[in-house]
Amino acid sequence: MNKKQTLPEWFTGELYEEGGMVRNRFSGDEMELTAEELSMYDFVMGGTMMVEMGLGCDKNISKDLLKGITWFRENNPKAYMILLD
Repeated sequence: MNKKQTLPEWFTGELYEEGGMVRNRFSGDEMELTAEELSMYDFVMGGTMMVEMGLGCDKNISKDLLKGITWFRENNPKAYMILLD
């Protein structure tokens, strides 16, 4: 991927300096992510876990979770399909 990715202004998660390999928790498929993608992935997964635990009733959590998923789908559709779809 040659396009320089940037995280949106609303992003409040941690910005990692390096990317890494991520494994889909259900399928076991893996995907290498950039630092920005890994930061957003962890943000989305954290929000997902909060929703699954019943702590995601706050509208801001649900809204930011959807925005994070949309960001991921637009910035790396292949990784989105492997890791989040």
